[in-house]
Amino acid sequence: MKIFTFDEACRPAMDSVMRRLRQQPQWQSELRGGKMLGVLLYEGGFLAAFSGTLGGKTRQEGFVPPVFDLMQPGSWFLEEEAAISAINARLDALGHPASEATEEECRLRCERKRRSRALQDWLFRQYRFLNALGEERALSDLVPLNQCQSGMGDCCAPKLLQEAYRRGLTPLAVAEWDAATGEFTPPCAGRCRPILQFMLRGLDVEPDPRLAESERLVPLLRTVWEDERILVADKPSGLLSVPGREFFPSVESVTGYTAVHRLDRDTSGLLLLAKSPAELSRLRHLFESREVGKRYVALLEHEMPVGADYDIALPLCPDVFHRPRQMVSEQYGKKARTHCRVMSNIGGHALVYLTPYTGRTHQLRVHCAHPAGLNNPILGDPLYGTPCNGASSARLMLHASELAIDGHEFFSPCPWDRGGEKSCTEKK
Repeated sequence: MKIFTFDEACRPAMDSVMRRLRQQPQWQSELRGGKMLGVLLYEGGFLAAFSGTLGGKTRQEGFVPPVFDLMQPGSWFLEEEAAISAINARLDALGHPASEATEEECRLRCERKRRSRALQDWLFRQYRFLNALGEERALSDLVPLNQCQSGMGDCCAPKLLQEAYRRGLTPLAVAEWDAATGEFTPPCAGRCRPILQFMLRGLDVEPDPRLAESERLVPLLRTVWEDERILVADKPSGLLSVPGREFFPSVESVTGYTAVHRLDRDTSGLLLLAKSPAELSRLRHLFESREVGKRYVALLEHEMPVGADYDIALPLCPDVFHRPRQMVSEQYGKKARTHCRVMSNIGGHALVYLTPYTGRTHQLRVHCAHPAGLNNPILGDPLYGTPCNGASSARLMLHASELAIDGHEFFSPCPWDRGGEKSCTEKK
C-alpha cells in the first residue's frame, strides 16, 4: 500500500472529490487557502476526508467523521473553551500591560494557563486510534503529553484509516493533496508520524522515503570521545542535532544525551553532549563565557585571495517573514562575530576556516553570504546561496572540524576531503 508516495490509482477518486467541492461556492475561499484533502481506496470504492474543519464544521456530508468530535454540541471542550474565552475578554477589558498587571489580572492569567493546559491534556486523551490488527490506543499512549501538538489526529490520513477500520475495510492506497494546487503531499511528519506508526501496523506499507533517509544516516554517527561526563559525537550532514517537531532521528534521540550546542541539520562535524543536568549547566556556562574553542571548515561558492583574513561583525535576528532564515539587523539583531581565513582555492571554490566568537543561529551561513560579510555563500546552502551554485552541491559544505574544551582538543577531518584539502584536518 502506498501512503508516503503517490499512487496513480487515487487520481479518479481525487478528481471526483474536487468536482463535488467545486459545486460548493461557500467553500471556495477556504479551498484556495490550501485546505488539505485526502482519499483512501478500498475494494470497490473510496473514502474522502478534509483536514481539521471545513466550513467551520468537523463534519460534512460525503466525508469521513473526525476521530474525536471536539465540536459536538454540549461537549466539555466547548464549555471550557467558552470559559477560557470569557477570561480573555475580561483581561482585554482590564487592559493593563504585563509589567503593570493587577492582582486580579495575575490571577486570571494563572487560571487561563491552568485551564488551557488541562483542556489540552483532556483532549489528547480522548483521541483513540485503531489499526489493522484490531488494536486501539489513546493519543496520550502514543505520544508523551508534553510532546503532543494541537491538531494531532485531525489530518486526513488518520481520519481515513480510522473510518476504514471502523467499517472493516482494507485500505489499498491513501493520497493527500493541497486543494489549491492539486499537488500530492505525504502525511505530515510532525503531527502524523507517531500516530501512523501505530495505525499502519498490520498493513503491507511502502516505507516512507523521508524516514528511510534519516535512518540511513544514524549508523554514520560516530563517537569521537566519551567519558563519565560527556560525549563528543561526529554528526553526518542531514542528521538533526536535537529532536524536532517531525519526530525524525537526532543525535540526542540516538545517544540518549543532551546537546550542549547545536549544529544545523545540514552541517556535519563535532557536537558536544552532556550526560547529566549538572554537566549540561556547567558546559553551557563555558560556552556563554567563550571558554570553548570551535572552528569550522567551509567551501564557498567563489574563489578568494589565499591567506586573507576577515573579521565579520553583523548582528543577527530571525527574519519573521521568511522563517527559518536569519537576517542582519542593527536595530533588532544580537551581536554576532566571526573570523575567517582563506586557506586555498579548490575547483573554483575558496576553502576557508571559520571561527565563531558567538553562537547565533545560521551565523556562519549569513556572515559568509551577506554583502557586508564575505559576500560569498557557502556552497550548497539552500537558504542563503544562489540557486545555480547552491544546486551544484549535494550538501551544505560546512563542517565543524575542531572543538577545544577543558584542556581537550577534538578533531574531525573534512568529509569532502579529496587529498588537496588535507590542510582542513590540521590544526592552525
